[in-house]
Amino acid sequence: MKKNGRIVKSLAGFYYVESDGEIYQTRARGNFRKKGMKPVVGDFVEFSTEENSEGYVLAIGERKNSLIRPSIANIDQAVIIMSTVNPNFSLNLLDRFLVFLEHKMIQPMVYISKLDLLADSSVNSAEKTNPSVNSESDKNTFTNWAAYEKFKKDYEEIGYQIFFDTADLVSSLEGKVTVFMGQTGAGKTTLLNKIAPEMNLETGETSEKLGRGRHTTRHVEFFELAGGLIADTPGFSSLDYEVTNQPDLNAAFPELLKISHGCKFRECTHTHEPNCAVKVALENQEILTSRYENYLQLLNEINNTRETYAKKRKKQS
Repeated sequence: MKKNGRIVKSLAGFYYVESDGEIYQTRARGNFRKKGMKPVVGDFVEFSTEENSEGYVLAIGERKNSLIRPSIANIDQAVIIMSTVNPNFSLNLLDRFLVFLEHKMIQPMVYISKLDLLADSSVNSAEKTNPSVNSESDKNTFTNWAAYEKFKKDYEEIGYQIFFDTADLVSSLEGKVTVFMGQTGAGKTTLLNKIAPEMNLETGETSEKLGRGRHTTRHVEFFELAGGLIADTPGFSSLDYEVTNQPDLNAAFPELLKISHGCKFRECTHTHEPNCAVKVALENQEILTSRYENYLQLLNEINNTRETYAKKRKKQS
């Protein structure tokens, strides 16, 4: 008998498919390997099922997006967990996550963890009311509540949802497929165990020496929460993404994309070109300096990668 459903769990070569409220254990047909394909959690599939025997995945539906780490598809939104300390909050890392998700066409959401540690680390009452950063040389991280409130306001104006409270976060998961991601040690597993205890995730001990945690994800699985589905992802110590050219990078910064329609040149890089609307907006403080600087850093990395690749190609030819 053939049925349609969605893969909700992948473990040891088995794919568990939900269909009409029931879960079926299946395997993938060998012809998927020959085609270079592999079913992943989140896939909508056609599968066969026989009484008293395991079923087989027969066909995989078209994916609207997918992640490699973990292997998961058809995601609506992603929660990025960023901690205030240990590891320290980083606007640069956050913007990298945002670029990654924008490029994947996954709606980003941001949850700030360890705010209680931030309050304990405030030096004096002046720091609690005046936004500040750690130092003039590092404008990508903050040291007090006021700075985080300003950050929340700034990024919500761009169009991102920023959460300090778990109840508000959970209410935004209704009816959506959501993945959780974040830098290793940022408290992602602790957050998931709090809002979805049935996940029973093992929390890696934070290494004081390395300043990062050990992630222990063993398999990929959806869990039901707030009328939606959620999934965990491994912690990131670094972030690689598929943005390899300036137009894609420009599109991954929503506020730059909107303003760049006023640039004189269609593929303006917002660096040296005349009549650049983005640079005018920067001078008028209509966009965040940190966002522009992080855009430039990513653009430089893309250009350096392309130059290195071109040199290797030249040597091989």
